[in-house]
Amino acid sequence: MEEADSEPSANTGPLSAADRQTAFKKNDLQLSRKRILQQLETSSNERYSELLRRTLADLDAQIAKLS
Repeated sequence: MEEADSEPSANTGPLSAADRQTAFKKNDLQLSRKRILQQLETSSNERYSELLRRTLADLDAQIAKLS
């Protein structure tokens, strides 16, 4: 019972191939975003940090398009 409450999207039926691909891409982008954030936290080079911030903004835009 608890599993059904914690994952309501699991009971919506099978996903189409396009929906699965979109979900996979979104998950991939979110993992990349997490990695970039970790690198940004540890970066001491300002030029590299700026590159990471631009990359992060691009990832956010791509994720927003998929949502």
